[in-house]
Amino acid sequence: MNYDTLAVLAGLPEDPHGAVGLPIYAVAAYGFRTLEEGAKRFATGEGYVYARQKDPTAKALEDRLKALEGAMEAVVFASGQAATFAALMALLRPGDEVVAAKGLFGQTIGLFQQVLAPWGIRVRYVEPEPHRVREALTEGTRAIFVETMANPALMVPDLEGLASVAEEKGIALVVDNTFGAAGALAKPLRWGAHVVVQSLTKWASGHGSVLGGAVLVRETGIWQHYPQFLEPDARGQVPWEALGPRCYPERVRTLGLSLMGMALSPFNAYLLFQGLETVALRVKRMSETALYLAEALRGHPKIQALRYPGLPQDPAYPMARKYLASGGPMLTLDLGSQEAAGRFLGAIPLPKAANLGDARTLLVHPWTTTHSRLSEEGRLQAGVTPGLVRVSVGLEGAEDLVGWFREALSFV
Repeated sequence: MNYDTLAVLAGLPEDPHGAVGLPIYAVAAYGFRTLEEGAKRFATGEGYVYARQKDPTAKALEDRLKALEGAMEAVVFASGQAATFAALMALLRPGDEVVAAKGLFGQTIGLFQQVLAPWGIRVRYVEPEPHRVREALTEGTRAIFVETMANPALMVPDLEGLASVAEEKGIALVVDNTFGAAGALAKPLRWGAHVVVQSLTKWASGHGSVLGGAVLVRETGIWQHYPQFLEPDARGQVPWEALGPRCYPERVRTLGLSLMGMALSPFNAYLLFQGLETVALRVKRMSETALYLAEALRGHPKIQALRYPGLPQDPAYPMARKYLASGGPMLTLDLGSQEAAGRFLGAIPLPKAANLGDARTLLVHPWTTTHSRLSEEGRLQAGVTPGLVRVSVGLEGAEDLVGWFREALSFV
């Protein structure tokens, strides 16, 4: 089945009342008929025990995401940031290292610097090119972390090349696929990534009304290179022997949900489940409009640099052609200075917000918002300049957007 078919059919549970749609299980705990049944659920993880760990509404969302991204397993979380944290905590121990792409989302860099570093985990930042990553790997490297498309630099890495390096060295390739729009724009697992993390708050939601995140995993034997899956757990079981490739997603679920409690509300799971039904339609339309807008603004005298991966002139174009279904809904304008960006943003009649993937076009100034907690050097390293404006293209009419952008540029 193609993506559009899976988006509306995958994950729908059989309902005893014949409901055509997903019920919301607003329930905290699930009972057992017998002592033996309760013991089995706790021992195997099968069935439902407590909503912090798993519930039927979230399970339906996980099943739909698995189908859309081609994953073996999915675990959903309260936010994308929670998903990233849980995915890394299941991989890393004090003393381990991460090789990460330069130009990551500001909050991801903050997670590395303010949470992982104090726990004794080192992060090395390199250009996300296979040979650069290979050179940066050490005996202590346990994860390679990149984004499908850098936020906001919009560079697209060679996922297949990076996966080849990761597989050869027995190191997990973790890809933040938030800009991949839940598989509608990109499917990193198909190119060899071992783990995908993403914010569902963006295109999966589609209306800026709900938070959510997910960790998705493909079937792989790479976990045999990680000591935490080869050592007996509290019950005396060796995770790899007991669970095989599912040992990693089960550790993600245990750490992130059972122990750290970053559970997704069933109400949010329901809204995200519905949002996924139209994500492909929205992303296609947004991408067409983004290309139209980029072509209309290219060469404008007030724009010092325009980035859109769907333009043949863009440095990301070759990789975007290989890994993305289209150029995508994101573009950036560099207006040369913070003052010029401020005049532009003040003049344009569109929302200024730090979200992405909304039905409405959203603009943000990363220098003073999403990346503001980084040093000036760190911001520049991430591809963020004082005059940069990030644009998440929505569902407005393309001609309306072009008119508003041109008028606002006259104030720069």
